[in-house]
Amino acid sequence: MKKLIVGQSGGPTSVINGTLAGVYYEAKKKGFDKVYGMLNGIEGLLQERIIDLDDYFQDKNNLELLKRTPSSFLGTCRFKLGGFEKNEETYEKIFKILDKHSIDSLIYIGGNDSMDTVESLSDYALLKKKKQNFIGVPKTIDNDLPITDHCPGFGSACKYIATTLREIIQDNNCYGDTKPTIAIVEIMGRHAGWLTASSALAKDETCEGVDAIYLPEIPFNIDTFVKETEELLKKKSSIVIAVSEGIKTEDDQFICELTDNNLLVDSFGHKELSGCAEILSKVLKEKLNVKTRAITLSTLQRAAAHLASKTDLEESYHCGMKGADLAYQGQTGKMVYMSRISNNPYKIKYKVFDDIHKIANIEKKIPLEWIDVDNNYVKEELIDYLKPLIQGEVKQIYKDGLPQHISLKK
Repeated sequence: MKKLIVGQSGGPTSVINGTLAGVYYEAKKKGFDKVYGMLNGIEGLLQERIIDLDDYFQDKNNLELLKRTPSSFLGTCRFKLGGFEKNEETYEKIFKILDKHSIDSLIYIGGNDSMDTVESLSDYALLKKKKQNFIGVPKTIDNDLPITDHCPGFGSACKYIATTLREIIQDNNCYGDTKPTIAIVEIMGRHAGWLTASSALAKDETCEGVDAIYLPEIPFNIDTFVKETEELLKKKSSIVIAVSEGIKTEDDQFICELTDNNLLVDSFGHKELSGCAEILSKVLKEKLNVKTRAITLSTLQRAAAHLASKTDLEESYHCGMKGADLAYQGQTGKMVYMSRISNNPYKIKYKVFDDIHKIANIEKKIPLEWIDVDNNYVKEELIDYLKPLIQGEVKQIYKDGLPQHISLKK
């Protein structure tokens, strides 16, 4: 009997369950006798918290609901395995549990930290001649994984951001010229500005778009920011500015650190960034004596399944299918990725990257040549890259006026 286990890790997306659906569907199609789910990722596996996915998804209607359900159906974690030498007991416990359940393959759906886990487990298995194989399937709204053209989850977050920015711009315009108003919108993305750049998609013939975009790839200066905003106020009364949560000064200090609050740090050493919109809003209010508003999109960027991109969901599903196919072949230490063939018409190909070591813990940032530094904006090349990813709408399954989701049995 062939058995597979799949887990989800890191921050959820609105389509990460689409990847899980793709893994399950293709694994059963290929002939895996059992497809298990680990609850709360590797951390849950260490506690032997395992479920049989047949109990949920032999019913095809449930599989369709899963695709449309936000967050991580199996739950998630941020758990760092660490090196073999100091943590061999932990590694051995994992393989003992896998052996106990006769599991041949493990698929981990996640971002940078999840690929670190796939790398560690596959390396240990090869070193100790274990029988299991390990495959990584990408996801992250931050879009900061190298090799892949883009990550599942990113397109839907872009669609939500661009839609919300367009609505904020309309709302901010309501005072006309009677009351200058500045809205600063803080967008996720950590050290990479991909999500914040997607705010440029709000602009079209019906919407003037955001007035400035500040990305973490470019050092941020508060005095310059105040002067640039003051210049904008001379031209118009309603201003909307998009800022990345990860913007920082030339000496590498995050803007959100310019308070007395200490930022929390996760097990991988990542600071939990937030608060720069509030800080910059207060600065502008004090310096320019105008009405300001800080808006933080926060969790909504990754949870808004009602605004998911159909393109993103379909790609998420196919990445999961590709991962299951690799697991069936017995490949290990590899990651599924997407390669863009063309923009217009938009075409991608699902491929396999052979060396997980060149992916784990490496961040992909926006190429500087795609950033319009002089105008605090992005260039057409970046907009052309983003546009295909937000296309299409996902038809939700409604009951009593609200979209339906699936959850674990209690």
